[in-house]
Amino acid sequence: MRGIVIAGTHSGGGKTTITLGLLAALKKKGLKVQSFKAGPDFIDSGLHRIITGTPSRNLDIWMCGEDYVRNCFYKHSMDADISIVEGVMGMYDGEFSTANLAGQLNLPVILVVDAYGMAESAGAIVAGFRNWELGIGMEEKNTKPQPPTPSRYVAGVIFNRVASESHYLRLKDSVRDVAVMGYLPRDLNFEIPHRHLGLTVAEENPITDENIGRLADAVLEYVDMERIVELTNTTIIPSFPLVGNHSFSEGLRTSRNDNKTKIAIAYDTAFCFYYEDNLDLLKDAGAEIITFSPLSDSEIPDGVDAVYIGGGYPELYAKELSKNTAMLDSIKDWSNSGRPVYAECGGLMYLSKGIYDFDGNFFKMAGIFSFETQMKRGRPHLGYRDITLKDDCIIGKKGDKLRGHEFHYSGIKPSAISCQLSEITNCYALNNNKGGANLQDEGYRFKNTIASYIHVHFGSNPDIANNFINFTREY
Repeated sequence: MRGIVIAGTHSGGGKTTITLGLLAALKKKGLKVQSFKAGPDFIDSGLHRIITGTPSRNLDIWMCGEDYVRNCFYKHSMDADISIVEGVMGMYDGEFSTANLAGQLNLPVILVVDAYGMAESAGAIVAGFRNWELGIGMEEKNTKPQPPTPSRYVAGVIFNRVASESHYLRLKDSVRDVAVMGYLPRDLNFEIPHRHLGLTVAEENPITDENIGRLADAVLEYVDMERIVELTNTTIIPSFPLVGNHSFSEGLRTSRNDNKTKIAIAYDTAFCFYYEDNLDLLKDAGAEIITFSPLSDSEIPDGVDAVYIGGGYPELYAKELSKNTAMLDSIKDWSNSGRPVYAECGGLMYLSKGIYDFDGNFFKMAGIFSFETQMKRGRPHLGYRDITLKDDCIIGKKGDKLRGHEFHYSGIKPSAISCQLSEITNCYALNNNKGGANLQDEGYRFKNTIASYIHVHFGSNPDIANNFINFTREY
């Protein structure tokens, strides 16, 4: 079992481009590659899937804990020739940093350094990251984050946005005690389109096969792939049992099975943010996943027992969603009858009275909740969330603790909350990930419909998936 972590000096320095390039190059060499993403991000994981053809997994220590993360990595790396973990932000940023994750998994780190606008100074940056890990010069202030044991140091460097071969030689000569693995040129002409939540999602096919091929060829030309493969030549034996091994792609092909609880998953370009593990855990608990499209289908699939509407970009498809009145009526009738619905972020927006887009245009939605949502420019709502359930519901029992993450530019119109119908309640009591700063109660509930801005990771509590299935069966 071999793996490596791709870390960066900061966000936007080229981690994703380098990761995608390595995945494409390794696949072109005929290797079976498994990818992972540190932290809660959905979009990078989807882009990995475009390259490898298999689901990428999120590894988030805060939401799921160290044992779960290690289990996930081992389980999905077992059949791969090599695994690549893309880090989050800068290598040491945050309590649950990329460096922390690398230590938990006992994996070597390749540091991506954006070389635009500098030469020999790159050596000082690499030395700083190396010395920080070693603790050199940090003893007096005792400010260095303590790495987990066992820990791996920065084992290699790849430079991004290099102007020329002579520029690369200056960069390379400035680095001491760390292997320089190569670079990507500045004129590579590889870019992934961006929008307000980040990169364009995989379901919109933002990377053509031609661009993927060009990226793979560039990595094979400018990066020492043989050295990287040698660096990952480490066998890691898990010390705990491994369970389950599903994937969402398998769920898309699953045939109907009358002995299983059937869950209809909204899946199209408007709704595509799901933690792969959530769907795996539901399958392990006895679910069959059946997908449908709120954009193009006219009703909820026949014979299903519950509906799960994840996040995505409903604001970009608000006009099309609003025009599909047959599906909106089907969703509302389902909810009004008391049948179970679970919705997150974009799903909450879809179940609201309607969406105001960035230009102030209003588009009517399902109207299960009487409030309206609106897109806002500026700072997003962003952060980890600690949830305590105030009542029994589809994802747990009163008093259960769950964890998740929210990242959105929309919000509920302030005037809307006060005019909610009396039968709409809140079943989430929230804190941030520091355990303080009580946040406004959330988790809007109407009958057996639950909607929230928070993407709950089902791995945060081993009972969530079983509760989901049992609640549905009891209904």
